[in-house]
Amino acid sequence: MNGSEMPREADVIHALIELADTLVEDFDVIDVLTGLTDRCVKVLGVSAAGVMLVAPEDGDLRLVASSSETMRVLELFELQVQEGPCLDAFRTGRPIEHEVLLPGSGPWPAFAAIALEAGFQSVLALPLRLRELTIGALNLFSVGQAPIDEHDLTVARGFADLATISVLQHRAAAEAQRLNEQLSAALMSRVVIEQAKGLISAHTGLNMTEAFSRLRRYARNSQLRLTDVAQTAVDGTLDPSTWTALSLSDPA
Repeated sequence: MNGSEMPREADVIHALIELADTLVEDFDVIDVLTGLTDRCVKVLGVSAAGVMLVAPEDGDLRLVASSSETMRVLELFELQVQEGPCLDAFRTGRPIEHEVLLPGSGPWPAFAAIALEAGFQSVLALPLRLRELTIGALNLFSVGQAPIDEHDLTVARGFADLATISVLQHRAAAEAQRLNEQLSAALMSRVVIEQAKGLISAHTGLNMTEAFSRLRRYARNSQLRLTDVAQTAVDGTLDPSTWTALSLSDPA
């Protein structure tokens, strides 16, 4: 292995270790999966990533994590029109290979038009699957048309497997009745997080992506759960000056 490959391998190993370290009792599923999407962008060189999970109460997919606000909006559109790579990967349980998006054509014409408008030109999706059980999907978008190489694709599959293990471990930690309550709460907590993002954005003038970064940074620096911090922001029990006092340059 040459010297240029070593940092690349080190990045992959560091990402896997960091994500594995989060798999502790009572971990925050959304925070873990958001960290995974961030790592996909950093390590794989894709432009954006997102994770959808199946809701236990109705079997439909829900967006639970995305690497950017643009990605979040795009995946919500995918769910709205019920058309796109993440849905196909979940429904078939098979990877959706690299697809160059073309306006008004291809397997997802409506979705492709919006994705192109958002600046993305290609996509691939991987199911979150263990044996015969598929619990969601990982979407990877690029602003260019070139596919990721085989090495990066292997790493992406590893990240998808880690996401699957994360969610299934979360499930295994609870009784069957408590399982449905916890997963439903994890999906509902996204609503609280979106409300907190809006409040932070309004108070600081930050865009939604930066507001979410600041929310996560405060939770990590304070060693608190992301959803708990978001709830205190929505309840008004957290001093609003927190968001202006915490610089985006502070370490995560």
